[in-house]
Parts: sequence; C-alpha cells; structure tokens
Amino acid sequence: MNPVEQRTISKISWRLLPLLMVSYFIAYLDRVNLGFAGAAMSKDLGFTAAVFGSAAGIFFLAYFLFEVPSNMALERFGARRWIARIMFSWGVLSAAQAWVGGSTSFNIVRFLLGIAEAGFFPGVIFYITLWFPAAYRARIVGWFMFAIPISTVIGSPISGYILNMDGIGGMHGWQWLFILEALPSLVLTFFVLMYLPDGPKDARWLTDEERNWLQRTLDAERANRESINKISWKQSLLNPRVIGLGFVYMGITVPLYGLSFFLPQIIKGFGGLGNVEIGFINAFPYLVGAIAMLFWTRASDARKERKWFLLIPLACIFLGLVLAAQTSAPVPKMAAVTLAAFGIFSALPTFWTLPTAILSGTAAAAGIAWINSIGNLGGYIGPTIFGTLKDRTGNDFYAVLFLAMLSAVAVGLVLIIGHDARTEQAASPGRA
Repeated sequence: MNPVEQRTISKISWRLLPLLMVSYFIAYLDRVNLGFAGAAMSKDLGFTAAVFGSAAGIFFLAYFLFEVPSNMALERFGARRWIARIMFSWGVLSAAQAWVGGSTSFNIVRFLLGIAEAGFFPGVIFYITLWFPAAYRARIVGWFMFAIPISTVIGSPISGYILNMDGIGGMHGWQWLFILEALPSLVLTFFVLMYLPDGPKDARWLTDEERNWLQRTLDAERANRESINKISWKQSLLNPRVIGLGFVYMGITVPLYGLSFFLPQIIKGFGGLGNVEIGFINAFPYLVGAIAMLFWTRASDARKERKWFLLIPLACIFLGLVLAAQTSAPVPKMAAVTLAAFGIFSALPTFWTLPTAILSGTAAAAGIAWINSIGNLGGYIGPTIFGTLKDRTGNDFYAVLFLAMLSAVAVGLVLIIGHDARTEQAASPGRA
C-alpha cells in the first residue's frame, strides 16, 4: 500500500464510519426494540403472536415498496440531505408507536415507519461505493453493519431497564421504550446535515493528491466493471443475478428478524427471569456475532474470496437453527442460537461485496436497493410466519425450522449464482 492510499483510506474511514455506524446503531435499535416491547405490549393491547408478528413485519412490506424510489432520490438529492430526512422521519414515527391503541393503529404506524426508513441501508451501501475501492469493502461494510449486533448487545440491557419504568408518568414501560429510544435519531439528523459530505469532491479535508488518487481508483474500477457487465438501472431490476442475490439476502434476513423480534419472548419462556436478565441473555449471541463479523470480513478481504466466506456462515445459520428447534433446554438452545448468530453476522457484510462488485453508477443505486427490498421481505415473512406457527403449534419448533429452511435455500442460490473472487478481481484494476 502506497503512502497516499494509506492516508486517504485512513482519513475517509475515520471521518465517515463513526457517524454512519452511530446512525445505523440508532436505526436498528429503533427497528428491533419492538422485540422487547412485544410481550408487555401484546398483553396490554390483547395481541396474539400472529397479530404482533404481522404488525412487526408490515414495516418491511412498506420498505419493499419504497426502497428503490428512495435510493434513486438519494442519488439525485445527495446523501447528506436524504439520509438526514430519513433519520428525522423515522425518529418521529418510531416514537409514535408509543401511542398505538390496537392492531389497526399499530399496523398503520409500522407501515409508515417502513416508508420513512426505506432507503437508509441501501443508500449507505451505495454511498460506501462512492468512497471505498473494492479491496476494502467487506471490512468497511462489516464495520458499518457492526452496528446491528452492537445495537442489541448494548440496547438489550438498556431496553430491560426502560421496561421497568412501567407506571412512571402514567405510561407503560413499553411506551417509554419507544419514546426514549427514538430521541437519538432526531438529534443525529443535525449531525448528518453538518458533517456528511455527498462525495469525494466535497471532502475539503482531503488533499488534492488524496482526492485525485481516490477518484482515479474508483473511476478505473467502474470502467472495468462496466466493460464486463454494463447495465442500466431498469435492466438491473430484471437481471436474474440481481434477483437471485435478493433471495440469497432473504435467506439471511428471515432468520435475523425472526430471532430479533421473538428471541426475547423465547428467553422469557425459560421462566423466572426479569426484564434486565432477559436483556443480558438476549445480548450474548449478538456479542459473539459482532466479534465474528469483524474477523470474518477482514479474512475475506485478505483472501479476496467471497463465495466460500458466504457459504460457510449460511451453513452455520442452518445448523444452529435446526439444533435450536430440537431442544427447549435453556443452555443448549442458546448455544445453538449463538451458532446461528455467528452465521448471520458473518454472512451479512460479506454478502454485500457481491452486488457492489457487479453494479456501478445508477444501476448500483437501483440494484442495491432492489436486492435489499427483496431481502427485507424476509422481515415481513419471518415474523409473520413465525408468529402464526407459534400460535398454531403452541411452541417454536416448526417456527425455528422455517427460519432454517430459508437459509438452506440461500446456500443453493449462492452455488447456482457461482460468484467468486475472480469476478471481483476482474472488476478491480489494482491499486494505484
């Protein structure tokens, strides 16, 4: 690595990643704190597991419908203004969940929340392609997505304490949970407006030499990708590989959101545990996943290997969930869930190196959003079917097996698509 490259990557990493990570930390916490609110909220409002799961999942239905338009708007209006708009609107609507009074209002607010947040995650993934060459993307996306497990590691105990505020100010603990955990996103809106540049040309903190190296490297990579596989944004929506990648991503998101929304309730079913204890136990699989995410992505970048670094975690998801379905004993069940968490959080950032290696420009903005849209339908399918199966069977055996089945389908799709390191190497001209 030459000195200019080293300086440039270090500068943009320290300047951009902390703000993006904190933003996604808050976004994800606002998205999954519903899992902690679920038991008390369902009891107070009379929700069955199916009603709760459907309302939890309808967020992702809206997300699916508005993801691509939102990402296209981000490219048109700039990352700074559009990401700030997303954060403000999701903060307001996340807090509004505190005042739902039944299934209808709950579904409406969750649907509007999905519209508000649509475009944030794929927008940031697209934004990363504007700043970081391909050789760095697994670890950069890994650091960004590190916010997912860490939001649960930190947020689980905090959520447990907030739930114990039941009765303060005449409100339930779950109402305080939605209100207090929405406030940081409103504050961060102003930091995004002040500190997030739209692209390298706006980075006054880079020298001319650093900016020129970065732009030259990114332009060369884009030219190489387009010489191999140039498609328009409309073609990207119909491209079989892009659609296939969307269903691979669904094989990761279905287990992710199924566990996010229902694991606290599964732990509560062990019996004799308070809110704070449930929070700490719930945090453990995510802590393991967070550590695995960082080491796994660094190894993937070092070896320039993507396919096997995705297949192995997918296999761990399947095995972990199958084992979790077989037992109701607390320790073996949590050990199996932890294996699945290792797979989920190792697979997530590695997966996103695949679409960014074959898409560029407007096609990348639309294609990444489309993949994320298809994948995040898993956020609707997972909780909805999980809740329905749990209601009908009275346990989580078939519900957890359903999550495992989707990860097995993802393994098959990765083998069929057959993307490996050679595609990425062909798309990368080397370092200047």
